[in-house]
Amino acid sequence: MRNKDYPLYETTVFEDFRIMTENVADRYPDRTAFSFKKKPTDKEIVRITFAQAREYIRNLGTGLIAMGYSDKHVALIGESSFEWVCSYFALMSIGSVVVPIDKELPASDMVDIMNAAACEYVVMSPSIAAKAEKFGVSVPTIQGYVCFGDSTIPGTVPIEKVVSKGAELFANGDRSYYDYKIDTERMATIVFTSGTTGKGKGVMLSQKNIVLDMTNGMYYFALTPRTINFLPPHHTFGSTVNFVGHFAQGVEVYLSSGLRYIAQEIKEQRPTHLILVPLFLEKLNARIWAKAEETGKDKLLRRMMNISNALRKIGIDVRRKLFKSVLEGFGGELELVICGGAALKQDIIDTFDAIGVTILNGYGITECAPLVSCNRNQYRKKGSVGKPIKDEIIKIREPNENGEGEICVKGPNVMLGYYNDPEATAEVFDEEGFFRTGDFGRLDEEGWLYITGRLKNLIILSNGKNVYPEEIELKISQIRGVEEVVVYAGESRSKKDKEIIVAEIFPNRDLLAADGVTDINAYFDEKIKEVNRQMVSYKSIGQVKLREEEFEKNTSKKIVRFLIDKSVE
Repeated sequence: MRNKDYPLYETTVFEDFRIMTENVADRYPDRTAFSFKKKPTDKEIVRITFAQAREYIRNLGTGLIAMGYSDKHVALIGESSFEWVCSYFALMSIGSVVVPIDKELPASDMVDIMNAAACEYVVMSPSIAAKAEKFGVSVPTIQGYVCFGDSTIPGTVPIEKVVSKGAELFANGDRSYYDYKIDTERMATIVFTSGTTGKGKGVMLSQKNIVLDMTNGMYYFALTPRTINFLPPHHTFGSTVNFVGHFAQGVEVYLSSGLRYIAQEIKEQRPTHLILVPLFLEKLNARIWAKAEETGKDKLLRRMMNISNALRKIGIDVRRKLFKSVLEGFGGELELVICGGAALKQDIIDTFDAIGVTILNGYGITECAPLVSCNRNQYRKKGSVGKPIKDEIIKIREPNENGEGEICVKGPNVMLGYYNDPEATAEVFDEEGFFRTGDFGRLDEEGWLYITGRLKNLIILSNGKNVYPEEIELKISQIRGVEEVVVYAGESRSKKDKEIIVAEIFPNRDLLAADGVTDINAYFDEKIKEVNRQMVSYKSIGQVKLREEEFEKNTSKKIVRFLIDKSVE
């Protein structure tokens, strides 16, 4: 960690999405903005410059205005693609209220969201065509569709026709795209939360929320030239950080063909940094050690890491040379990973740091557009999710004796409220106007934020003691052979008055078998006893449950806790 006077980086300041698009096209007209393959099996890479992206967005916006999409509620559904990003930017630039929807949801859930958000138009990928056929009758407010390709829905307009028409209109003097006056403080998007603990709400964000979250946040990051987007576009981590933040800074974003191509694309595209959720980073970390163990070099790798770390303490950094073969597995040029969305194990951060890849752990939440705090390239603290971004104030509500309480946030990135839900909105803002995140944490004496757990996951014992399951999960996740773990208060079938803390584990059975573990239950029972000895008695795990399949997750790759069967014998 460097000293607290570590300076802010230069960043591109912009007021709205249209200005962002114009600024970067003027500044880097010939630089690649987006790259992708039309099909995952293609060898050819399509490259779109910032000038070309500006032209496409402008023509699309002009065409959409002519079709009546301006100032309307528009559902945007599909995988990450050039068309999705340009639709998002264009709709924002013409005053539409964008409702990004997870393409993996069943049609019935999509219908519920569109009805709740009163959607009037749909812009979609062909991949959801079968689901979209159910929208017409079920969502009576829908007036029209635009599709990124072919669609069987009568009246659907291919996006290329919209772009072509917009180009013709613009060439003939139509200035409606540029003449539209953007109100940056009004509702610009309704983002429905993924709901790991139940049904989500519609978060209302303005362009000001999103723009200032990124302009203020980017003072803290030194981004490198190339990244790959693996995140779902409907989530703010993907749409705000990976698309808005990177586009505005002139960074090339390669649009992934899907999760199954991650390893291949990292090696092929040679990113210099990545934006990931912890699950992806855990998988990459597992690959490092699995390959080392397969070749019998795991002990050597650990020894080299220790030597490298010792050399760095005296100012000698040879990581890029020493671990060149390991780094080649990530394309050879990876320098930085920005990670957020859930807790991240410190040993993973340490592993990547030891081989020459900096991990910047941060904290965000949809209601804050989403970035709240982050570690910085040369200014980091172990165990912390960083310091608040510029113009952000964090306070801890009703802290306990350890300084832990609910994390509350005030800043220009905090949402307008929940759509059509004034009661829920009132509940999450305190008397001073701070947004109550529902997350528990603490601030140290220097203002660094630490996450303790989630309020809705909090276990309150009959003796009044509070147990944060995330704290225990982090300890258990360090046990070799733990792939995933969730800790909760068990509901005993046989003794309903019996209070018990349960650790449910999805083990890596192949790894344990390779280690010679024959009795997995006995192995974990012994390991949990060791964990219990490190904690106060009321936090002790009373039972271990092993599962055959990994936990169900949402598309943000977070475990959906409310679907877990918490009954125990």
